[in-house]
Amino acid sequence: MTPPDLQTRDLSARATGPAIAPLPATGAFPTFLGRRITPLTRRRLDNFRANRRGFWSLWIFLAVFGVTLFAELIANDRPLLIRYDGAFYTPVLHNYPETTFGGIFPTEADYSDPEVRTLIEAKGWIVWPPIPFRYDTITHVPGPYPAAPSRIDWLGTDDQGRDVLARLIYGFRISVLFGLALTVSSSVIGVAAGALQGYFGGIVDLSFQRFIEVWSGLPVLYLLIILASIVQPNFWWLLGLMLLFSWTQLVDVVRAEFLRARNFDYVRAARALGMPDRQIIVRHVLPNATVATITFMPFVLNASITTLTSLDFLGFGLPPGSPSLGELLAQGKANLQAPWLGITSFAVLAIMLSLLTFVGEAVRDAFDPRKVIG
Repeated sequence: MTPPDLQTRDLSARATGPAIAPLPATGAFPTFLGRRITPLTRRRLDNFRANRRGFWSLWIFLAVFGVTLFAELIANDRPLLIRYDGAFYTPVLHNYPETTFGGIFPTEADYSDPEVRTLIEAKGWIVWPPIPFRYDTITHVPGPYPAAPSRIDWLGTDDQGRDVLARLIYGFRISVLFGLALTVSSSVIGVAAGALQGYFGGIVDLSFQRFIEVWSGLPVLYLLIILASIVQPNFWWLLGLMLLFSWTQLVDVVRAEFLRARNFDYVRAARALGMPDRQIIVRHVLPNATVATITFMPFVLNASITTLTSLDFLGFGLPPGSPSLGELLAQGKANLQAPWLGITSFAVLAIMLSLLTFVGEAVRDAFDPRKVIG
């Protein structure tokens, strides 16, 4: 027999249904880098992780980019470390005259000179990078250039005798850094312009739209050709010029989000309470528009890298001699008898853009509210 008190407790439990777990307190949420991970953020992270192709593409891209950030330690014509006469030297970080190692010239030591190497190895040892060439180092490989891949030059040389692998490493880094700088800068300007258009509407929106239509219709390539004939282009010059035209990519997306959100009840309530427009835009409306911006950023980064590569291929990009994937593609086109130039540069560019595209697809799925993990 069941005691009466237990019967009463069982009946009450059946009547009320299963118990509902209380919501976690504010401090109960897991944290990452000091910030709380909300259930919405957790769901997005799980959706992103569920897309295996995009998840692993992100890690592969970050690993390759992280390696290229230390290109000077991987591909350099200076030793990483020298032990000479009981002392240590780091030529990769400092310049040393030849007299430091027993030479006769007070100028900077040429570590590729066999005599300098003999002097150092007589009283110590040398630690070289895995690739003993910089992007601008002439390898002195015998034979006509471009030279085929060999034990010294793993991917061969270009038409000026420079190591292709070293130029690929440096070119990958400068392409990604240029793309990141252009993406972040253009996103800030584009989000600000779209926010002002969508939030205020009316004459502000109409004026901005007409200006963007005219501005987007300008022939960017022709302007680059004209300016390149007047000023020697460099990294910052190209970045500033491309920023003038690339900020319009995100304006329409952010504008649409603000046009939709400015009529929500919480925005009207904030206005009725006297909250300033700047605070409403930054704290309440912008976080909702940021979702659409984040999903587009990997594709904007793709477009930025492709733009730099195209300009270098046409000869209107970085200064001559700079490591560039587009310049290697142009060399491959001009030297069809050396297929390693075009194949290697095309493969690196294709893999990089494919990884970014897969990451963009995964980010889009992660922020899609209709996406549910199976």
